[in-house]
Amino acid sequence: MQSRTRFIALGLACAALAACSHKDKDAPLAFVPADTPYVAANLAVLDDDTRKALLAQANLQLPSQVAQMEAYATRLQASDPDAARLVQAFAAEYKGKTVEGFAQSTGFDLKGRFALYGEGMAPVLRVELSDPAAFDGFVARLETAYGKKLDTATIGKQTYRLHVFPASGAELVLAVVGKQMVGALLPADAATPLLRQTLGLDRPAKSLQDDGRLDTLASDKGYAKWLVGQFDLTRALPLVLTGSDPLVAAVEKARASAESAQTGEPVANLLKNSPDCAPEASRIAARVPAMSFGYTRLDATHQDARFDLALADDIAKAFSGLKVELPGLGSGASTAPFDFSLALPVAALRTFWSAQAEAVAAKPFACPMLTDLNDSFAKLGDALPKTAIPPFGNLLGLRVALDTLGTDSTSSLPDFTGRIVLGTSDPAGLLATGQMMVPALATVKTAANAAPVALPKDVTGMLGQPSWLASGDKALALGIGSGEDAKLAGTLHDASGEPGQMARMHLSGAMYLDWLKFMEKKSDSLAAAAAEMSKNDEPPANGEPSPANEAAQAAADAARSKAQFAAMEAQAQRVDGIDAEMHVTDSGIVVTSHTTLKQ
Repeated sequence: MQSRTRFIALGLACAALAACSHKDKDAPLAFVPADTPYVAANLAVLDDDTRKALLAQANLQLPSQVAQMEAYATRLQASDPDAARLVQAFAAEYKGKTVEGFAQSTGFDLKGRFALYGEGMAPVLRVELSDPAAFDGFVARLETAYGKKLDTATIGKQTYRLHVFPASGAELVLAVVGKQMVGALLPADAATPLLRQTLGLDRPAKSLQDDGRLDTLASDKGYAKWLVGQFDLTRALPLVLTGSDPLVAAVEKARASAESAQTGEPVANLLKNSPDCAPEASRIAARVPAMSFGYTRLDATHQDARFDLALADDIAKAFSGLKVELPGLGSGASTAPFDFSLALPVAALRTFWSAQAEAVAAKPFACPMLTDLNDSFAKLGDALPKTAIPPFGNLLGLRVALDTLGTDSTSSLPDFTGRIVLGTSDPAGLLATGQMMVPALATVKTAANAAPVALPKDVTGMLGQPSWLASGDKALALGIGSGEDAKLAGTLHDASGEPGQMARMHLSGAMYLDWLKFMEKKSDSLAAAAAEMSKNDEPPANGEPSPANEAAQAAADAARSKAQFAAMEAQAQRVDGIDAEMHVTDSGIVVTSHTTLKQ
């Protein structure tokens, strides 16, 4: 029996070694410390068809991104001409190119892997390159445009570029290590061990690749391997609040030095830390331990994503079993071209936040960086009893369902038809309150599940079109626009939320496009009005931009806005529909989105 057990153990060990041997020791995740507080990375690369589809979408947006950079460069020209040239040079790298063309000229590998992570709280980006020499040429072109080169330094046999930001106590480090670009924001004069590990000259004792945390997370949450991210507050908050992280400490020292120069207070006094900060950081992190995100489906016609926010057990269970009686919140409800439902269970929210305020009052925060929370929770506790007053205290939620959306040239508001639903445990009381606030509603009489009632002319005159009101057992529904009265009964009987469901949204591609066109027209109107108001024959005062500079900025902003809307509308033409949903489980909040694209 012992011989068999040893044989099985030996077999398992060999299998584990074989699995490890297949791991790429130079993959970006092999350089990420297993205890990093945050990370976003791809665990696998996209297939060719999906990559091509996503690049086609990105190329539609590229002109608007270039226009935004050029407009930003114009704004910088007067105050920081060097930075303006740098931004303009970066825009020039993109201008007239596709994303593929930009990648080729700069050396980035579109089929490569990447990781954005923290060496402590210091952000580090590792991206695989297809052509390291092309990347060096890209950086050299930016340096030429900026008018000065980055400093260079060497550690061991590795050369790197750096730029120090004295006011913030940080430095930018940029290097090509093998076939990877490494960029990091480190504390100024970073310690040698931190610099060596950032550049990959030394490896972490245990890497995230060894740890397998992201693979486990992807499996648990259903994230696809093309993008997985996590922010671990149990690791991050203690680093930030205790000042034990080198980057945080450097930034705090720079801030204290600047304050000392103004006030005369010794820097050491300004940097005093409290022993209460570490346990109180852990106290907060225990309430919201982590957040994570990732794609759940990504192909030529689908872009589905999920976001998770982990919550303490008592927080999650306060809402995971809560069923909000808001018509339209449920997944089986009918949908309008734009349909948004939001649970607002005021009574349950009041109970929950009262408990949180009482907990802080019973055990106030002592860490200097957190003491403001004591006052905030005290004010919240004082205000919460007022939320019990009807009709606000009886609210359950809100639903907005729009069937049409257009532009009204006589109004700043859109021309629309649709329905608005207010969920409440007392529809009659809500109507009575409305009648006190709007006397024209005094003649309106509704009954639960009865036929809709036409609103008086005094009210429809304000709305600009015929309108009706109907009542259900747990809601009032307002229909605005021709034919909306016929939809109110069905709206009031739509499915309410399942346990834990907090929000639901649907947006059709056609409605998305209508909304963009409305926003574009309003943007053009505002820009024209602003241009007219800015006309001035007076000579500019000291520090004020000249009329020529203002005109150039206005032209750049207009070009940016036009390009941005053109790109968004081109993308909207491909959208069939967008759906999103939020619910609370026993472990936290889950937000999902589903975007369907036309073939």
